Amino acid sequence: MNGQYKLGIIGMGVMGRSLALNFLRNGFTPIGYDLNPHLPEGFPVKTVGSLEDLTDALHSPRILFLMVPAGAPVDAAITSLKPHIQKGDLIIDGGNSYFADTERRYQSLESEGFRYIGMGVSGGESGALWGPSLMPGGSKTAWQLVQPMFEAISVKTENGEPCAAWMGSGGAGHYVKMVHNGIEYGDMQLIAEIYDLLHRGAGISNLELAEIFTEWNSRELHSYLIEITAKILGRVDEETRQPLVDWIVDEAAQKGTGKWTSQNSFDLGIAIPTINSAVESRMISALKSERMAASRLLGGTGMYSGDKKHLVEIAEQGLFASKIISYAQGLKLLSAASQEYGWDLDLVGIVSVWRAGCIIRASLLEDIRKALTANPTLPNLMMDETFRQEILSRQHAWREVLQAAIGLGIPMPATGASLAYFDAYRSECLPANLTQAQRDFFGAHTYRRLDREGVFHTQWE
Repeated sequence: MNGQYKLGIIGMGVMGRSLALNFLRNGFTPIGYDLNPHLPEGFPVKTVGSLEDLTDALHSPRILFLMVPAGAPVDAAITSLKPHIQKGDLIIDGGNSYFADTERRYQSLESEGFRYIGMGVSGGESGALWGPSLMPGGSKTAWQLVQPMFEAISVKTENGEPCAAWMGSGGAGHYVKMVHNGIEYGDMQLIAEIYDLLHRGAGISNLELAEIFTEWNSRELHSYLIEITAKILGRVDEETRQPLVDWIVDEAAQKGTGKWTSQNSFDLGIAIPTINSAVESRMISALKSERMAASRLLGGTGMYSGDKKHLVEIAEQGLFASKIISYAQGLKLLSAASQEYGWDLDLVGIVSVWRAGCIIRASLLEDIRKALTANPTLPNLMMDETFRQEILSRQHAWREVLQAAIGLGIPMPATGASLAYFDAYRSECLPANLTQAQRDFFGAHTYRRLDREGVFHTQWE
């Protein structure tokens, strides 16, 4: 078995197994290893019982693909591998690692003569099996070594382009995946808010909403998340014969990538309020017992008494406008990170990789790709003529949706944050002049003036 295999996969959980089958189907026979293997009966990929056996089975240069949980398990796996590998061998981390950890591992391993790639993998179990979207970063020469096999297993766009491209050095790949997940948080929260308004606020049944979301998916909102939302709302629980979604506890979990996106946005000084609101909404959802007690003390929501058909129409428009804002914020953050970390990120390439396979794939992304291709220095998606018109034409409906929600007591923090971001970005004047005066009043922080150059301080009392 020595030197017989090209690729070793460490971590044979759901994602590792699915990717192994994908490699196998595309002509790259892998060999696997897991500390606690629980493989389905008849699983066609060979596995071994030790890292030594795994590395012995690989021909040089060894390619080792880690599919283990982010954090300490990745460091532990790397430490365990080192005695069994040699200079020039390549380790690929395909988990949702924090980009700074990837940067650290990349620098350390490269200095020791090893090669390292931190790769964002999107698409879930189905994507891993049939074609994920891949965002590798780290060693560019290492990526060129494995590019054919990863392009082969990646999902393809309608014109046959593989959704796999090198993002940049160090932690760039995992950073792009982190922002992808941040946009995903925002998108999911926006959809959930519209669902809540129409279901709880207007009394539209889940089965009716399944049809509405299916119809929306045939127009500009066409996307993976809208598609699966329609399927979720249409699923009936086998035991109760009621919509399954009504029996799911309303506490949204998170694995950290959305939080990391928010934290990094503050480090870089980039406003992403839609994404931040989505992260905060998951935190509030975790207060289930408190919310139940508060609802008894503070009252519930009202019921919409207007034209439900009209509400559905404006909800579609408001959701699309908010969705544009979520992507705009993510792209703005990527631009800032590219400059801050010296990655020279290719936004057109990133958006191209997101067009298929990943969770945020949507028809909208092709229009974004065209906008960025036409103007690579576009400061914000809202400044593109196409998207400017898309938002302005929906502005009245967008506001009306939020007015209805506020009147009913239906929380729509991400939708509201999206509109507020739009209004703030287009405001020639903001009340920050008063904020700066307050800072100067209590802390002598000084201020600048509109009518002259220099820095000024006033003795306010």
